[in-house]
Amino acid sequence: MLTVHQLSGGYTGEAVLKDISFEVKKGELFGVLGPNGSGKTTLLKMLSGILPIQKGEIVIGGKRLQEYKAKQLAQMIAVLSQHSSQSFSYTVKDTVSLGRYAHQHGLFQTWSHQDEEVVQKVMKQVGVDAFQDKNIQQLSGGEKQRVFLAQALAQEPEILLLDEPTNHLDLSYQKELLDLLKKWTTENGLTVISIFHDLNLAGLYCDRLLLLENGTINIDHIPNEVLREDRIKLVYHTNIQKHPHPKVAAPQMVLLPEKYRKPGKTVINETMLDVSDELIRLTSPIPLRTMSSGVIGSGTGWHQTFVNRHVNKNYDCSDHLLEMAAFLKSKGFEPSETVGMMTAVVLDDVEWKSFEHDDFSLFVVVTAGVGNAIDASKSEMHSSELVPGTINTWIFINAELTEEAFIQSIMTATEAKVKTLHDLEILDQVTGTIATGTSTDSILIAATQTGKVLEYAGTITPLGKLLSKAVYQCTTDAIQKSRMRKKT
Repeated sequence: MLTVHQLSGGYTGEAVLKDISFEVKKGELFGVLGPNGSGKTTLLKMLSGILPIQKGEIVIGGKRLQEYKAKQLAQMIAVLSQHSSQSFSYTVKDTVSLGRYAHQHGLFQTWSHQDEEVVQKVMKQVGVDAFQDKNIQQLSGGEKQRVFLAQALAQEPEILLLDEPTNHLDLSYQKELLDLLKKWTTENGLTVISIFHDLNLAGLYCDRLLLLENGTINIDHIPNEVLREDRIKLVYHTNIQKHPHPKVAAPQMVLLPEKYRKPGKTVINETMLDVSDELIRLTSPIPLRTMSSGVIGSGTGWHQTFVNRHVNKNYDCSDHLLEMAAFLKSKGFEPSETVGMMTAVVLDDVEWKSFEHDDFSLFVVVTAGVGNAIDASKSEMHSSELVPGTINTWIFINAELTEEAFIQSIMTATEAKVKTLHDLEILDQVTGTIATGTSTDSILIAATQTGKVLEYAGTITPLGKLLSKAVYQCTTDAIQKSRMRKKT
């Protein structure tokens, strides 16, 4: 649809853009990124024919840009800038109708049935038809932006150029506008080339991204390759971290403020633990980076309060999320800052220990009863009825963990738990085979993210060795406590 070959140009004799080459396919949403002064707006103005080409060429639909007459080019390309404004008191429909100029013919520019049909169609698609007779000056910023988008679409262009279209729009309008543009690319084959300052929006919506740096191309690729942490740090000269979007297969960048400072070394230990018949609670003086399977606070996050709540074996788990959140609030805990678990184990049977290494330490808390122990390899022989968890494992690591170390910590802890059940000859009551856990075991890995950086937690790494030992000992002691209590 559009090919740029060895393009150079700018506002003065000195080229702002230098030897730029890329292609955009029909129906793509193509994003242009780069820090201020990198040449983004210059590129858009050259693509629209506003700025002259000093060197190279732009080919649109198989034809060089310079070969198009003004009206012909307007039928191919529409432009929506971030500073769209309306100085006259036109109605919404009148404003949108201006987009039909490129398709009108003759001295008197007669308004045709087709013009009316197109204008009504785009107003409806953009969602401004309901107030088409309203004065545009009476609209909100987001509504105005939709009107100007409808005006651009009324040109029936094959390519739409946008200069930061979501600038000054609130979140809902940003989403509405970009959802609409994405729909037009996929359903109508519209090619969209847009400048983005918001890297996260670009990562969410664009098919491909062009990253400019000092007037040249740093990379032209899919979002996941362009939005690499090391690349963005170098190009934008700022401290960021990359994370996957929680719901969409798209990269997202998180800023790290310069004022951010890691707190002084914090050690999680038994002085922060409180145990009663109703619950076990640990309150950290700082937020901890967590990965857990708790009823509340599952997945990854940052939490300061950790609760393991005793429930009756006949507890109804049908609406456990809502009920657990209500319970935490009734006790003065904020659910969004809490990892909450449930257990049918008598909390007197809890076992905790601290474990030291040369430059890091662990604090492990385990509640373990094995009345509903299951052999995972034969779980299909069990009913699907959920029973409140019996082996809940908390692992607090006084160090900084990588994402890989978090995941490996869960693997290593699980291996140690299974080994405990094997050595204690805990049986699956249905199959008679050695159990590997219970039906609703929960685990928490929480790291202070201060002190020693631990990259790995496999079983033969320093962290893995200490973690294996800690989980094995605490799980063994907790199960034996439970057994002794039942015998008495």
